[in-house]
Formats: sequence, structure tokens, C-alpha cells
Amino acid sequence: MNFCIQLYGIHPSEIGKTKEDIDKDVLEIEKLAMLEKVVAIGEIGLDYHWESENKEMQKYAFLEQIKLAKKVNLPIIIHSRDAIMDTIEILKQKILPEKKGILHCCQLNKDLVKAGLEAGCYISFAGAITFKSSKNALEIVQMVPEDRILIETDCPYLSPEPKRGTRNDSRNIKYIAQKVADIRGENVEKIAEITYENAKRVFGI
Repeated sequence: MNFCIQLYGIHPSEIGKTKEDIDKDVLEIEKLAMLEKVVAIGEIGLDYHWESENKEMQKYAFLEQIKLAKKVNLPIIIHSRDAIMDTIEILKQKILPEKKGILHCCQLNKDLVKAGLEAGCYISFAGAITFKSSKNALEIVQMVPEDRILIETDCPYLSPEPKRGTRNDSRNIKYIAQKVADIRGENVEKIAEITYENAKRVFGI
């Protein structure tokens, strides 16, 4: 079965320079969120890798979009890069929408994953779990309950082994599914089924 879905949100690297700018953009996102095929607000969150001078504005935009998601009753897609502690702090505030959301392309940090799970989020793994440098992938993938695990490509980035260094696309999802299956001692078909059903549940499709 094929799904055509849409997501709208203000990525932390695209936020306005003032609160007024952000408020205006959030109002536009609210209008778009009314469209029939919109299933989530995102990506939203924090990114201190590329933008570290506007942390307070990023947090403001993140919080305002969480409020919006609660208002329109949609889950959120959380982007967190080099901002683990601030993301955890927001997750612990227990302010997520009723439908919670997804820690997208989740960084392999035990404290972040724990906070995400406690907040009711799904945990989505991408190509990084296949990298030899990801020493803690085994522990992190195993700590996520079956009904909260998702997989993704994060196209066009983070191509998994053995395709690392090339442009990523949806054809590579099989390598991520296989890695999750290997870590959890399952067959890849079961992981595909589990993550498919989890995706339908979180997006309400």
C-alpha cells in the first residue's frame, strides 16, 4: 500500500531572526496543517551544529511549534543535532502533543533516547547505526521497545554501509532494516512489518 502524506514545520536552520518572524511563520504552518494529507508537524527542534548563535530563538521556535501541534492534534517530528541536553530538557517538560511524535534520525545517545521514550516518542534510526564508528548502536537499538521503533533513510544524507559516501535514497532502507534485525535477533521481514505498523500508528494512516 502506498501513502501520500505531507509534513510541515520550520526546521531550526530555517527559523526567522525575531520572535515576530517566527510567530508569522507558525501561523502559516497552522494554515497548512489543516490540509487533509498533513500527518505531522516537522521537522522541528534544535540544531547547534550549523547554528549555535541563536539557541534561544531555536528553543522559542521549537516550543511554539509544539504548542501548534497540540492545537491541531498532530504528532511532531523532532530534529536534534549537537543539542542533546536542551532537547532532553524540553522533552522532560511533558509538553508534547497528545499524539507525541518521533525523534527523527535519532542521535545514538542513551540519555536522549531514554528521555524520548519517557516522553512517549517513537525512536527512528537511520544509516548511522550501520557505521563502524557507532560504538553504542547495539545498546541503543536494543533499548527501544518493539512498538516504538522506526527506520528511515534521512535522504539524501547518511547513506548506510555498504553505500556510505553515495547519495542516499529509499532503496537503502533495507540496509537499516537489516542492521536493526541483526542487533535485535529478528528476521528482516519482521522488522519491516513492525516499523511499517508503527509508522501507520504514529501518523494515523
